[in-house]
Order: sequence, then structure tokens, then C-alpha cells
Amino acid sequence: MKTEEASDQGSALGGRILKVDHAGEQGAVNIYRAQIFMARWTAPSLVPELREFKSHEEGHRALFAAELKRRGVRRCRSYWLCGMGGWVLGLITGLLGRHAISATTVAVERVVLGHLKAQLRELAGKDEAAVRTISQIVEEEQLHHDQSASHVQANHLWTRVLSPVVALSTESVIWLGMRL
Repeated sequence: MKTEEASDQGSALGGRILKVDHAGEQGAVNIYRAQIFMARWTAPSLVPELREFKSHEEGHRALFAAELKRRGVRRCRSYWLCGMGGWVLGLITGLLGRHAISATTVAVERVVLGHLKAQLRELAGKDEAAVRTISQIVEEEQLHHDQSASHVQANHLWTRVLSPVVALSTESVIWLGMRL
């Protein structure tokens, strides 16, 4: 009985985590969508990379949506909030140019990768379907981080100003999503 109860609790936690991850992917898609829109003028050389990243995030969003559907779980209440917030963040950072775009990606992905790795540890042995789903995106999220980090200068103004603000905002959205 206790094993079944633990499995149900793990599945409920896995469902909640997947809902928040799905909402986060909606935010990521919109960050890149807005950055692409602005970067056509402010950082045209980044547009192909941003399109590639957006394509990855759309795949991640679809992966999480499929797993939520399989479980019969509705998406997170923060889904549209993440989307709107992502759009605003993407517009602002896209307007600020190449360095702000890359610093934003590094900050977001650093937080996201930390959460994904913690989720994998927390769900191991409790919800293997969630573990499999989350595991499928880690490599691409790391790629986004690493490619963007190659464009960032550590002491640049946007790195010093944007990184902590974007990281704190990302943490806050994840915290809120887990509680909605």
C-alpha cells in the first residue's frame, strides 16, 4: 500500500512539475519570438540562432503538452502569464541588442537547467515517465546556454544588470507556477 501511495504522490508531483515546465516553454517560445522580431534590426546576425532556439522550445512545449494530455492533466494556470511575460522580456531585450539577447538566454537557461536537474533527482524512482520527458530537453537547453554564453562578456553592462534581474524573474515565475 505504501509503495502505491508513494507512486501516486510521485505522479502528482510529476504532473505539477510538467505543467510548470510546459508553461515555461510557452514563455521561452515567446521570448525568442519577440527577440527575433526585434533582432532583425538590432542584431541581425543572431536571428538564425534565435530561430533555431525557438524551434527547439516549440518542440519542448509540444513534448510537455503530449505528456500532460496522456496524463489527462490540464495545463498550468500560469501558461498565458508565462507567454505574455516572455513576449515582453523578448521585446525589451531584443530592443537592447545582441549582448542583452545573449545575456538573457544565459540567465534564463542557467536557472532552467538548475531546476531541470533538481526535478530529475526529485522524480527519480517516483515518476519515470516525467523523468523521461524532462530528460529529453536538457541537452538542447544546455546548448542554448553554451552558445549564448559564447556571445557574452562577463563585465558587460547588460550581463551585470540583466542577468540577476532575469534570473530572479525566472525563479519567481517557476515558484509561482508551482503554487497556482
